[in-house]
Amino acid sequence: MGPRALVNKLIYRVYEWRLGLQLEGVERPRHVGLIMDGNRRWAREAGLTDVVDGHRAGARKIVEMLGWCRESGVEVVTVWLLSTDNLVNRPPEELGPLLDIIGDIADELAEPGNPWRVRHVGALDLLPTETAARVSAASLRTEGRTGMTVNVAVGYGGRQEIADAVRKLLQQHAEAGTTIEELAEVLDVDHIAEHLYTSGQPDPDLVIRTSGEQRLSGFLLWQSAHSEFWFCEAYWPQFRRVDFMRALRDYAYRHRRYGS
Repeated sequence: MGPRALVNKLIYRVYEWRLGLQLEGVERPRHVGLIMDGNRRWAREAGLTDVVDGHRAGARKIVEMLGWCRESGVEVVTVWLLSTDNLVNRPPEELGPLLDIIGDIADELAEPGNPWRVRHVGALDLLPTETAARVSAASLRTEGRTGMTVNVAVGYGGRQEIADAVRKLLQQHAEAGTTIEELAEVLDVDHIAEHLYTSGQPDPDLVIRTSGEQRLSGFLLWQSAHSEFWFCEAYWPQFRRVDFMRALRDYAYRHRRYGS
């Protein structure tokens, strides 16, 4: 390592230490949502001929990020790995390897050495059989764990989730003999929220999106009504611990008004 690299490393460590001081005693998010964007662009700019290598690099970053979340006292992390649009729009030569990588991620997250519980959020019936089976098996293997919950959003779309929640709600009341008129009289937001994929969990306090894009793209549409958003220019494979710490700092310093 040359002198310049050593200086840069020292500067990074000092900055990380200063951020740590700023985070002492401040409010931390209970639930963090991650839109991990930029894998393909990172691969192209790195000169890689296969964009799937970008997805592999992004996959390696996930466990590292989850470690940072756990150290920070985060209770729930939702990682968006594959949208419903991806299932339709990605070319087969990219989608196939991407599904394999997602299966590998699910398996890795469920390994005995990891302390978190894996939970799938999304429409399993839209996924290929093998991918659905691997994600479901990962969830089952971690059911007894009491640590941080990791929501693996695969085959996920915010509009699809709301439609599924309303469908389940209608089916439940139809089975109970409730008429549409009776349901309309009592229906409120809590009835729908009870049937979302994330039912029983706190809504995301903080949503992080990488790669410079500043939109939700359908991520946790219902749950993010009061979320704080933090957008980062770095592509996901380049995301650093100091980037996460900056997101936590900005979250803590914002005045959360909840519409008041």
